[in-house]
Amino acid sequence: MTEKSARIVAAHRLLRRVRRTETGEFLAEGAQAAREAVGAEQDAPGTVLELYITEDAGHRHVDLVRDAFARGITVTQVTDRAAAALSDSQAPQGIIARCRSIDASLEEMLDDDPGLVAVLVGTNDPGNAGTIIRLADAVGADAVILVGNAVDPMNPKVVRASAGSIFHLPIVRAPEALWLIELLRESGLTTLATTGAAEIELDPADRDGMLNTPTAWIFGSEAHGLPQEIIDAADIPIRIPIHGRAESLNLATAAAVCLYASATARRR
Repeated sequence: MTEKSARIVAAHRLLRRVRRTETGEFLAEGAQAAREAVGAEQDAPGTVLELYITEDAGHRHVDLVRDAFARGITVTQVTDRAAAALSDSQAPQGIIARCRSIDASLEEMLDDDPGLVAVLVGTNDPGNAGTIIRLADAVGADAVILVGNAVDPMNPKVVRASAGSIFHLPIVRAPEALWLIELLRESGLTTLATTGAAEIELDPADRDGMLNTPTAWIFGSEAHGLPQEIIDAADIPIRIPIHGRAESLNLATAAAVCLYASATARRR
């Protein structure tokens, strides 16, 4: 199938957010993302609508193609130019899964009594968002919530940075942070806001048992952090100590420190 095929032209439009919203579909590029998407079929049939793969990629990933066929997924061989048309990267990998939206229900997620949740408020860098989704998956978190004017979790760069983790845990969207904080609190989660201005540091919070209860960590945007009103609304503002001369940590690193601290505390 070439880049001029109607199906490829339609799939190409999924690189735009507006089209993803209209169709409830998105693209997951790369062998790792496609493998995890196909694997998700076991618990969520219909996750993958079609798998596009070049001849070369098909030879390199025979096991993935066989798994897709076994699960009843349509596998379509495409030209290199068609695969490039479905990619937003500088080095197309020749394998793309067209998937159904992975948006999860906030209410259903809370009904499952989550113990650890990552909340991203206004996070607009797709690499950071995807990395934090991958982190949340690695620490065994129960969900990631993107709030307000945050990056689309089905953005191709988010999906790629998540390395397939986007198919492993609920990805939820919420319209407004203050409303969400109150809902999380009512659901039994302690809300911890990350801010360099907090009096309480991470290590003392851990020693005092603040991290071994059901927790929602709230992270702000890359450039501005959390607005003061959100910090004030949270149960506990917490600061990651900086022992050296660095001004601060970037968002993904700060999230890793906090999420692993909570995961460790809950497993003691």
